Parts: sequence; C-alpha cells; structure tokens
Amino acid sequence: MSATTPTLLHLDASARRRSFSREVGDAVADAWRAAHPDGRHLHRDLAITPVPQIGEAWTELCDYVLEHQITDISRYGEAVRTEAQSAAWAIVEPLLNELVAADTVLIATPMYNFGIPASLKAWIDQVTFPKMSLAGRRFVVAHARGGAYGPGTPRHPVDHQERYLRDFFTGHFAVPESDMAFVGTELVNARIDPGLAKLREAHEVSRSAARTAARKIGADR
Repeated sequence: MSATTPTLLHLDASARRRSFSREVGDAVADAWRAAHPDGRHLHRDLAITPVPQIGEAWTELCDYVLEHQITDISRYGEAVRTEAQSAAWAIVEPLLNELVAADTVLIATPMYNFGIPASLKAWIDQVTFPKMSLAGRRFVVAHARGGAYGPGTPRHPVDHQERYLRDFFTGHFAVPESDMAFVGTELVNARIDPGLAKLREAHEVSRSAARTAARKIGADR
C-alpha cells in the first residue's frame, strides 16, 4: 500500500460496455478522484482484457508459498524455479503489484447466475495466495443485479455475489467488515422484462439511491 500517494484500484467485470455496475463503480471512482486530486487511479477492465485462468504452474507457486510459510507478499517471487512457473508469475506479478499498491480496491461487478462473472473469479484466483492478508485496505463493491436479492427478499438465500465476496474478503484477506462497502442497483431486468414492468419504478429508485450512496462512499476517505 502506498505510503504517500492515495491509490485506487478500479476493476470492471461486466461484459457490457454500458452497464449498471459500471455506472455505480464510476460514481465511486469519480467521487474518489475529486476527494484525492493528487491520488492515483489504476483501472483494469477484466472484460476487455481478461485475466487467464490459473494453471498447474500457478498451483506450484502457491504450494511453495504455503510450504515455506511466506506471508510477505513481496517475497512470492521466490517461488519461481521453472520456466512454466516464470510464465505463470509474469501474469501474477503485475496484478499483485496493482493490488498491493492500492489503498482502496473498487470492484464493479454484475451478478451473473446468482454469482460473480468468471472474469472476476479469474482475477481473484490469480492474486490469492495462502495466509495472505490485505488488512488495512478498503474494499468497495459496486454491483448490479437483474432482480432483488437484498435481506428480506425471497431470493436473498441465493445471493452468491455479495455473500461470496464478503466472506472471501473477511475469511481469506482478513479485511474487517468496517473496511468493506457494498452498493448497487437492483431490479435492472425490469427495464426489459415485460413480466417485471410493474417494478420499473422500484428499479429507478434503487438506481438513484445507488448513485447517491456511491458518491458518498467514494468521497469518504
């Protein structure tokens, strides 16, 4: 994490170039840049430039880190011993450098099939190693869902988007709940699905509230 320059790592995962998750994420990023005029905004579009799936050489790097109990992220490169591992590390290293440099990690993601896009999961797999702590960073998730999945809704039990990310950040990256924020737009399918037409107004209310909340989250620190 940068000691002097505030840094935002901004990830987009939607397959759509114009999407509601991007809209909410951009609202967070715009407010963050306004609050940090001297800050650094790193943007990675996981849909336009997908991160490869992990392969066997990556698992070997991971095994080495675990076997040697390496907890200092800057030492992960010590695991490279073969050409295949060097090729795997060439993918991992720039992704890790961006992540470690960030004070705030902004993930803009839609819900696909009750979960996160494969593009985002591939990024998570590449940057995740055993006993890895990212405590001290703030994680912001700007999301969009076709229906309503919040607490108290019938579909809340099948929300494997926010639930997965929240559990992962706390359970593996050791990020406290106080350093996480989730903000998003629901019921986006009401705009095109005739069967959900009666919910279009509720969608617009959700969309407006998400943009307002996103700007506040972006400006918070």
